[in-house]
Amino acid sequence: MFIKRNSVQKKVSEGFCGCFGFGSFGKHRKATPVRSLGNHRVATSQELLLDEEEEDEEEGSYNGDATDTGDVTDTGKEDDNEFRSPVKRSEEILKARILNGMICREIPVKETHELIRSEDEDGNKMVNQYIREYKIGAGSYGKVVLYRNQDDGKHYAIKSFHKSHLLKLRVAPSETAMSDVLREVMIMKILSHPNIVNLVEVIDDPTMDHFYMVLEYVEGKWVCEGAAGDLGEDKARKYLRDIVCGLMYLHAHDIVHGDIKPDNLLVTASDTVKIGDFSVSQVFEDGNDELRRSPGTPVFTAPECCLGLTYRGRAADTWAVGVTLYYMVFGNYPFLGDTLQDTYDKIVHNSLDLPDGLDLLLKDLIEGILCKDPAHRMTLEAIAEHPWFVGEEGPLPKYPCWCKRDR
Repeated sequence: MFIKRNSVQKKVSEGFCGCFGFGSFGKHRKATPVRSLGNHRVATSQELLLDEEEEDEEEGSYNGDATDTGDVTDTGKEDDNEFRSPVKRSEEILKARILNGMICREIPVKETHELIRSEDEDGNKMVNQYIREYKIGAGSYGKVVLYRNQDDGKHYAIKSFHKSHLLKLRVAPSETAMSDVLREVMIMKILSHPNIVNLVEVIDDPTMDHFYMVLEYVEGKWVCEGAAGDLGEDKARKYLRDIVCGLMYLHAHDIVHGDIKPDNLLVTASDTVKIGDFSVSQVFEDGNDELRRSPGTPVFTAPECCLGLTYRGRAADTWAVGVTLYYMVFGNYPFLGDTLQDTYDKIVHNSLDLPDGLDLLLKDLIEGILCKDPAHRMTLEAIAEHPWFVGEEGPLPKYPCWCKRDR
């Protein structure tokens, strides 16, 4: 076995919080160009990766960082206004919650400040005690690789990033991709729920350019993988119940996911759905979820977000749930145009088209969720009480959140 360490090229910059000691390393890399559409700026490519020295074996996505449905479904970044809580930025709210112990985890996320890149006896690359197996995904900011823990043999999905790349990638006039990733880590550090992908460890050595998010590996599939529109009502109901349960938990903790879609919904081997990818999620406080920046996937974007106005984050998340349900049942999107602008126009103006012969309860539910007026759109609580949703399973079980139970 041999051990190698990267040399420090510049001093570590200060001003980042928590477990990160982010520095400015490596050569400059330009961000992928974006093109403007009204008040939206939409990425024309998702190739925002800064290649590591490790080989890239296969493309794909994990936790929804990539999608293959073209520009209309690419994640966009908006430069009009920064996405703020009415009072404080999400990061400030999260820092305060963490400092005050307002987290849902009885076991905190492990924070590791030493990074050792090595090889095992078989020549497989290692990050600390994790043995690299193969790449399972790629996203806007980094890649996701399957690793096996040498100590216990368990598999983990590890997101890897280059700090130098994140610090130079501009996503808003005064915000870089580092802000998105830092916020994602901080959000996942406070979450614990059976329908949320779990963050296990963060590896950040302040002397090195790489850092890693060690996530639980969901050894299953994607929602709708190979079966979009052919899930059947029972399976769609089962998945919807898990999605709503996880999202209700997030909203109860003043967190807006911001990018609910099938690609971000992982199904375990036991058929449980887990929500992943918090890279564009935001936090609010005092019940005020009025937001501005809408960075989600366009085809799942709520009408009020397409208009470039302020919008309510929870209602926008709920709309995305409705589009997801529609896709699970029918295998296509309710509003999809030939261009991005055409798609937004259809989301805002076109009526919802549902096939004849559809179960009346399911029809009523979809129409209620995909109501264009957010003031009259069904809430998650109303969805959870709808007869089609309840089915034979009964009401959703109450999840005893540790942070609320303890206080």
